[in-house]
Amino acid sequence: MKKTTLVNHPPEVTLPPGNRPVVAPIYQSVKFEFENLEDTLGFLHGERPGFFYSRSANPTTRQLELTLAALQGRDDCLVTSTGVGAIAQTLLVLTKQGDHVLCFTCTMLSIEDLEGIERVLRTQPTRLVVFESPTNPVNKVADIEAITRLASAHGALTVLDNTFAGFHQHGEYPLDLFVHSLTKYACGTGDVMGGAVIGRAEIIRSLRNEFGALGGMLDPHAAFLIQRGLKTYFVRYDAQTRTAQRLAEMLAGHAKVERVHYPGLPTHPGHALARKQMKDFGTMLTADLKGGSAAAARFADALQLFAITASFGATESLVVPPQMMSARDLTAEQARISAVTESTVRLSVGLEDAEELLEDVRQALAAA
Repeated sequence: MKKTTLVNHPPEVTLPPGNRPVVAPIYQSVKFEFENLEDTLGFLHGERPGFFYSRSANPTTRQLELTLAALQGRDDCLVTSTGVGAIAQTLLVLTKQGDHVLCFTCTMLSIEDLEGIERVLRTQPTRLVVFESPTNPVNKVADIEAITRLASAHGALTVLDNTFAGFHQHGEYPLDLFVHSLTKYACGTGDVMGGAVIGRAEIIRSLRNEFGALGGMLDPHAAFLIQRGLKTYFVRYDAQTRTAQRLAEMLAGHAKVERVHYPGLPTHPGHALARKQMKDFGTMLTADLKGGSAAAARFADALQLFAITASFGATESLVVPPQMMSARDLTAEQARISAVTESTVRLSVGLEDAEELLEDVRQALAAA
């Protein structure tokens, strides 16, 4: 074999029986082949398992899909290149022209308005009910049992953005699909983007070909990094939640804070529901500061350990001030329902030392 051929057909290295890697390798290959045409056609006709083209499936991305499905308590999963891609592709595949989607961020129907939800479902044939719990950014808690019951009674599928709560929560409820941004808790280090749709095998099977055609699938190397991040998922989530609880309690008793939105506080309107539905109250908390938008801006600028940027769920702490959250196209009533005020700040709690984070927030409140 000439060297120009060799570099395109390198020697194959196979592990002997009983010898395997502790960490699964990355299958950084777009294409896979079978021994002959008959086997290839058998795969293409659905008569034999295997892999052919990574836009449809890849061993590395498949391992991540199976891991995430098991964590969420479901049969199967599809991973995508971003979290918003997981949502967009799910909506595109599951709906057709004329379908009605009950979506709480678009219609501004509060997830707490069960009467309104039932009224919409009763009066308008609905294909999907899309919601999140706890909500971003003010941690409203949806009554998942009630919403899924109402949706099922009226023939609608339920899609829960479960990113805030995490993979280990809400799996016991009869939700049809979960969507996650893998950029957040799954990755954990804020350096890889990805998304996931998790559900029953028959639903995921109906989505897979269309997802492949839409093209927004996850790269094997990104899947490997996210799989690696999952090894510390529970350790991270537990530590960050404990610090978030302490921060919420401190903020709730501070003279410069008007209100704290954290389901772990007994004063939170959804606290009892969160205790029933959730194993952990989460790493995200939001506070309304006294002094309006100027005070909130001073607070964000004064923080030393919280970066002013988007996203959440990684090892570093982040802050989003109201100037980055306010929607400019809302009516006054819609803005009231959203509960985001001119002084609302969102904190994503990282893995820094809890005492140092508490002290950083205290000094920033003094500066505000």
